[in-house]
Amino acid sequence: MAKGGLAVEIVGRYRVSPPPNTVPPTSLPLTFFDIPWLFFSPTQPLFFYDYPYPASHFLSTALPPLIHSLSLTLRHFFALAATLVCPPHSSNPPFIVYDGSNFVSLVVAQSTADFHHLCSNHQRCVNDFYPLLPPLPSGEQEETQTPLLAAQITIFSNVGVCIGFAYHNVVADGRSFNSFIKTWASLFKDPSSCSVNSSLLPFYDRTAIKDSYGLQSIFLNHWRKRSSTNMVIGVSDKDLDSAMVRATFLMCPDDMEKIKGWIVGRCKVKNMDQPPRLTPSNLTCAYVWVCLIKSHEKVNGKLTGKNPSYLGFNAGGITRLGYPVPAAYFGNCIGFARTMATQSELSGEDGIIVAADAIGNRVKDLDEAFLEGAENWISEWGEFYGSDSEPHVMVSGSPKLDFYETDFGWGKARRIEEISMDNAKGKAVWLTQSRDVKGGIEVGLALPKPKMDAFTCFFTQLLPHH
Repeated sequence: MAKGGLAVEIVGRYRVSPPPNTVPPTSLPLTFFDIPWLFFSPTQPLFFYDYPYPASHFLSTALPPLIHSLSLTLRHFFALAATLVCPPHSSNPPFIVYDGSNFVSLVVAQSTADFHHLCSNHQRCVNDFYPLLPPLPSGEQEETQTPLLAAQITIFSNVGVCIGFAYHNVVADGRSFNSFIKTWASLFKDPSSCSVNSSLLPFYDRTAIKDSYGLQSIFLNHWRKRSSTNMVIGVSDKDLDSAMVRATFLMCPDDMEKIKGWIVGRCKVKNMDQPPRLTPSNLTCAYVWVCLIKSHEKVNGKLTGKNPSYLGFNAGGITRLGYPVPAAYFGNCIGFARTMATQSELSGEDGIIVAADAIGNRVKDLDEAFLEGAENWISEWGEFYGSDSEPHVMVSGSPKLDFYETDFGWGKARRIEEISMDNAKGKAVWLTQSRDVKGGIEVGLALPKPKMDAFTCFFTQLLPHH
C-alpha cells in the first residue's frame, strides 16, 4: 500500500531470522485453503500500545529483546520467515520454502503524530495510518520468490508504540497469526522456552487437510488462468481514495440483546419464523449490513428494487470439516461464505430480520456442509469487487480471536486496526473482540466521509424507525 499522511523517521532496518541451525530447509505445499489467498494483497494489522517513556529508552531497553524474541519465535513459526515461490512454468504449483537464509524485514521508526488521535474511535483519515505499515518486499523477481511477513515498530516518544505487520494470507489465517504474535509477546517477557504456551506452537503437517472434493486443482486452474494485470482481487495502491476515513463502532451485549429482542418480538407479531443462529456475531453483522445499505441509499439515492446485496464472511473450518484437525494447525483453515438479500428488503422496515435470517441460514448450512459450493469461492470473491456502485459487504476478522490479550508487558493493546480493508473501497467490515467491554464486538470501517457520516447516524440510532 502506498505511503501517505504523516511522515515517520526511519531509525533502523533489521533482518530477523531464526537462530542459526535451528530450522532445517523446509518446503510446504499449499492446500486448497491456502490457494485462494494468492489472489489477495497482504493483511496489514496495527497494534498500538501505551509506552510512556522516551524513544531513547525504547531503543536501548525494549528494542534489543524484541528483536531477540522475534528470532526465537521464528524458530517455531519459520513459515513466516519463508518465501512464497511461484515457479515461472505455470504447470508447477506455488509453494512455501524456508532455505535457511530467509528473514523477516523489520523497520524501526519514530513519529510525532498524535498517538491518542490514531487510537480513538472517531473518524480519522486513512492516509494517517499508511506510514505505520512496513513495506513487504517483492523478493528476487528472477526467482519469483515473495517474502511472506514484514514488521515495523513505530515509536511515539513518551506516549506509545505501534507494531505493524504486513503478511500474505497464503501462509496463515488470523488464527495462526494470533498464535505467532502471542508467542512473540510471551518470549519477549520471558525468553526461556518454558514460557511458551505449547498449545500455540504450530503444527505444519499438510496431510491434516483432506481434499475430498478436488478443490486444489480447481483453484490452481483459476490461478493459472489469471491475467497478469488482474492478479489481486480488489484495488491497487493508485486507486485508493485518500478522502476515505476510518472509524470504530462498539456493539455492546445490551445492544445485541435489544436487536435480538426486537427480532423475536417482531417475528411473533407477524407470525414469522425466527431467524436461526441469533449469535452476537451474526446479530452484529446483520445490523451493520442494514446500516451500510441505508447509508448507501442516503448518499447515492434510492436503491434499485430487486438488485442483490451480498454479504460475505470467512468461516472457520477447524471444527466443521467432519474430521479432526489439530487446533495448532498452521496455515489456512477457513472458508468463504456468501449470502444475499435484495437491497430493497434490507432497507425496508424488516431489514434487520431479513439480514439476520440470510446470515443465520448460511451459517446453518456451513455447519451441515462446510465445503458445499466451495468450487465457487474465488469467482464469488471477485464479484464483491467488480463494481464500486454495488452495496456489497465483506466481513473479515473474528471476535473469537482475542488479539487485545496480546501483552508484551505493556498491558493490553490500546487499539488494533486492520488497514488492508481500505483496498475494498468501502465494502469491508472488520470485527474483533472488544478491548474493554466483555462480550462486546468492535466494528472497524473505512468509508468515504459522506457515507461514514450517514453510517454513524444510523448506527447510533439503534434500531432506527422502530
